[in-house]
Amino acid sequence: MTTRFARRMEALKASEIREILKVTQRPEVISFAGGLPAPELFPVKTLAAATQKVFEEDGMRALQYSTTEGHAPLRRKIAERMQSTWNACVAPDQILVTSGSQQGLDLTGKLLLDEGDVVLCESPTYLGAISAWNVVRPRWVEVETDDDGMVPAALERTLRTYPNAKAIYVIPNFQNPSGRTWSLERRHQFMEIVEKHDVWVVEDNPYGELRLEGEPIPSLKSMDRRGRVLALGTFSKVFCPGLRIAWIAAENPAYEKLVILKQGADLQTSTLGQLQVNRYLEENDLDADIARILPVYRERRDAMLAALDAAMPPGVTWTRPSGGLFVWMTLPEGLSARTLLDECVRQNVAFVPGGAFYPNGDHENTLRLNYSNMPVERIREGVRRLAAALEKEMARAEMHQEVPATP
Repeated sequence: MTTRFARRMEALKASEIREILKVTQRPEVISFAGGLPAPELFPVKTLAAATQKVFEEDGMRALQYSTTEGHAPLRRKIAERMQSTWNACVAPDQILVTSGSQQGLDLTGKLLLDEGDVVLCESPTYLGAISAWNVVRPRWVEVETDDDGMVPAALERTLRTYPNAKAIYVIPNFQNPSGRTWSLERRHQFMEIVEKHDVWVVEDNPYGELRLEGEPIPSLKSMDRRGRVLALGTFSKVFCPGLRIAWIAAENPAYEKLVILKQGADLQTSTLGQLQVNRYLEENDLDADIARILPVYRERRDAMLAALDAAMPPGVTWTRPSGGLFVWMTLPEGLSARTLLDECVRQNVAFVPGGAFYPNGDHENTLRLNYSNMPVERIREGVRRLAAALEKEMARAEMHQEVPATP
């Protein structure tokens, strides 16, 4: 019997990160693979207390269906945080609470894209966005990106080449996977270009509050004069990822259509989860919690960068992020990070090969390292193992090049 699925399934593959995480469940493996917050920093006791009060004072509502748009008091608090941390003036009735940012990506892709539509992105870009939007089978066009963000001349040239481009997906703060942050000048240049071409922008900002040095930079949403920026935010990276509480900020008519799409997807985000987060925010200082997280992540980032400086062989380069969770590494041309991963797993260390972050393939000599979820000593040992495996692969590649071809 032939099993027939929708054609869209031909373009969909399992998340490379999620597959690698299965390997990292072994306790002996030092994992730089997942973008996981440090679980020892989760506010377990204070969240438990907030949850207890939710059940004592509002238990029946917490276990009942609720509105698609989200819990009104929580939407007000999110709008206030967007003003204070994004520098964006957003009304509570422009906030749609979602089941994680991944649902935000799913909904925005369905809102904006038809099969074959052109979508622009940074190069590299977030694997989760590629996976979410590939459901609608778009045409991805990567735009040249440097340490300051999308290169304006390249963006302008690409939009002239593809005048019907439907959307641009970007992560301006501590980008996943590269760790790069757009400069203020680049943000202004970007918004001038996209407003001229009247194209939708999806601004994903899961890491913006994890700044380890420097001053915050205003979001693209704060510069949005035409309501063309759909902003995705989340509590996952600064609070608790397991609750899956995130949001989309959008104006009408996009907002009302996103609500319809969410009704078809899951009706609503967990009432209990929303009430838990809302009560926690009422009784605790999230900014103070984040301030306690940042020194830990700063120490771990610094440990990884110092270990890389000390151990990596010549010809290997990497980014030096000012925040977020990731370091991006580029190996010498001709090496494969996927092949390197096989050797690293044998050495009980793991990372994510970079090729998966390019929607059109190639760039197999890149990889992503996460520093937030390992203590300093494990980071140092993991980098030592990575460097040893890399030197082995480089020697093997050099030996292969020196072997004369058989006549």
